[in-house]
Amino acid sequence: MTTSQDASQRKATGSKAVPAGTSSLPPPLLLYQLATGHYISRALFVIAKLGIADLLKDGSRNHNELAQSTGTHAPSLNRVMRLLASAGVLTEDESGNFSLTPVGECLRMGVPESSRAMVMLFAGDRINESWKDLEYCVRTGEPAYRRRGVTDPFLDLLRTPEEEASFDEAMAEFTRRVAVAVASTYDFTPFTSLVDVGGGKGALMIGILRANPALHGIVFDQPAAAERAKAQIAQSGLAARCQAVGGDFFKEVPAGGDAYILKHVIHDWDDDRAVAILRNCHRAMRPQGKLLIVEGVYPPRIDHSPESWGAAANDVNMLVSTGGRQRSEVEFRSLYGAAGFKLTRIVPTVARVSVIEGVCM
Repeated sequence: MTTSQDASQRKATGSKAVPAGTSSLPPPLLLYQLATGHYISRALFVIAKLGIADLLKDGSRNHNELAQSTGTHAPSLNRVMRLLASAGVLTEDESGNFSLTPVGECLRMGVPESSRAMVMLFAGDRINESWKDLEYCVRTGEPAYRRRGVTDPFLDLLRTPEEEASFDEAMAEFTRRVAVAVASTYDFTPFTSLVDVGGGKGALMIGILRANPALHGIVFDQPAAAERAKAQIAQSGLAARCQAVGGDFFKEVPAGGDAYILKHVIHDWDDDRAVAILRNCHRAMRPQGKLLIVEGVYPPRIDHSPESWGAAANDVNMLVSTGGRQRSEVEFRSLYGAAGFKLTRIVPTVARVSVIEGVCM
């Protein structure tokens, strides 16, 4: 149903629909806000790096106190925090003290909804440097790292230990939430063994094993990541049912699993390399095994919904950062077929990812 207010907003903006929360802005101001989005991104990175949210966990504080605790220039810190207050990350009271909003609470470390590592990753230097080469990517179809002669972004010698740690923790933060959604939505009870290919620190496997006490698992990733996964598995008390194995999924993956699960792995790669990974899974699994890719499915049409924004933003970030892509249902079916699988069903979850199931042909 169309209201007169909806109609007047469309007339004012000159479009049929506008993103939620921006319908009252004149088009030039909306465009300015979009163009300066990196202001907020970089401010978030700095505040996250300084640990400001943890300093505010017990209540509001003045910027002078916070500057003393972080070794920063108080007036400049105040200006950055006021920028984030305007964006709803912080609040500033009449005395000039700052406190956390529910969004700001997510910048704290060690809380259930922590997204600090995600901010450190996606608002950090490496991804920002890659996005500077977006025009190169658009003109050539190649990811930004190829401009420097790098062939594998995950083996880039310029990746710092801090960036590696941020990447691991960001993936673990997100994966812990995805694991709950996947384990509660998809039925793992037919399986006795599950192999998580590219499983990082093991967060997905740990979540699934906790929900399925009869299931055994293998977390497979590069040797350094597998060592970190081994520690997380032991810490979770699951060492009797789960092991971590290091290797290269372009060469082979552990054999004999009932199901092979890959969360946000295939979208990192172009079709040829994605098929190579999936064929290795096909060779390794039992004849009646299943392939389970956990990713977002690119919608058939992009609108102004948060789901469309997430899909499109992630897709372009894959173009820039890895050379991969988000895929539609049609594209997944083609990919599965090329690797010897038949896509059987797509199971959506509340975490805005789906379990894309396939069986051997």
